[in-house]
Formats: sequence, structure tokens, C-alpha cells
Amino acid sequence: MRPWGALAPGLLALGLAACAPSAPEPVAAFKLDCAQSFEVIRAEILARPGLKPAPDAPGEPYEIFSEETGRASYIFTKPEAPAHPAVFIQTATRRDGQRLMEHEGCAFGDPAEYDQLLAYWESIAAAR
Repeated sequence: MRPWGALAPGLLALGLAACAPSAPEPVAAFKLDCAQSFEVIRAEILARPGLKPAPDAPGEPYEIFSEETGRASYIFTKPEAPAHPAVFIQTATRRDGQRLMEHEGCAFGDPAEYDQLLAYWESIAAAR
């Protein structure tokens, strides 16, 4: 047996691996800065790669966009929402072996309405 015959499959695999497309760079988590305006935050979030809109829910006063990775969802109030303008980020985390949804957000409108909207989203997350 020739010594090169045993190496050929390994060399072929290395050559093919070198031609394979590289994995995309992971997208960093979005850092919410409430000192920016609602419009600026919304534009920055919507410019993120791999963002998918949720199906429109008629009658619901918000829009939802989720990352392909499932790591985070972004919730924007529509003008008819009492808490408008407001933005929430819902992030999936694990704590003590359980999957939890954490929320952070910015209120640019009525603070009491924002608190009610946040409580609503947290109750939905707790029910899952």
C-alpha cells in the first residue's frame, strides 16, 4: 500500500473544508438606550440582521419583531396604544433550569399606561 493513498481522503476533506462558507458572525445583543427617541430606537432595531416580523394581529396596538435565533423579541406600540410611544425588549433566559422571559423597555408616553402594558406582557410570559 502506498503511504499517500491513506492520506488522500483526509487531504480531500481539508480542501473541501477550506472552500466551505464561513459561519456568519453572531449578532451582539441590542443595548437599549432610553435617552434616544422612540423613532431612533425603532430604526436601530429594525436595521438588525435576521429580524422577522410577527404576523399582524388585528386590533392589537403593537408590532412585534423577533430575532431568528429566538434570543429576543422587540415590541413597539402603535399610535392607538394608550402607552404609545413605548418599546419593550423581551429576552429568553434560563434561571434554575427554567426558561424565563425578561422585559426591559422605554416609556416615552404616559408612565401609568406603560406600567400596565409591561404588566400585561409579563403576565403573558408567565403563562407560557
